[in-house]
Amino acid sequence: MAKIIQKHEECIGCGACTALDPINWEMNGDKAILKDAELKEGIYSKEVENIGSSKDAENACPVKCIIIEE
Repeated sequence: MAKIIQKHEECIGCGACTALDPINWEMNGDKAILKDAELKEGIYSKEVENIGSSKDAENACPVKCIIIEE
């Protein structure tokens, strides 16, 4: 099981994550959010069996607010 984490407040809304992995990411206003994730203290997180293209999203994020823990 892996964990996808997004430091939501650091997101600049570039949309790279939503373009690379629309299954896990969507735009909400001017920032991206991790779909079906728990929000706690400004951080979205969820456990997944397969990270899919979120590793690509992590690598493409210009502010590095996406973290994949495997």
